[in-house]
Amino acid sequence: MERKCPVCEKGRLVEVEDIVSEVEGHFFVQKGKRCMNCGEEFINEKEGQKMIEIARKLGIWGEPLKLHRKLSKSARGTVLRIPTDIEKNMHLKGEEEILISKVGKNKLLIEVGV
Repeated sequence: MERKCPVCEKGRLVEVEDIVSEVEGHFFVQKGKRCMNCGEEFINEKEGQKMIEIARKLGIWGEPLKLHRKLSKSARGTVLRIPTDIEKNMHLKGEEEILISKVGKNKLLIEVGV
């Protein structure tokens, strides 16, 4: 069965092997799925765990964590998906109150549970 993109709900997801994530200046190329409509990328749990294990061995897994992701548009505004690794690590349930602050010209600070 062909899966529709959970972000744009229009595109179909295709298997890819070129999703790039960056952690502390180190780039990881991973397998996953990409929406043919909006370009949103989804890394499966196994690939994400492999990246975490390698990053830990390199001593670069920790604060701050930087993962490259794209923002998406919805009818009600702009959407930012929180990667599963961060969601689990922070024990997020998806219903928390957050505070978003603009910090400088091109940075956002997101605080959970404020």
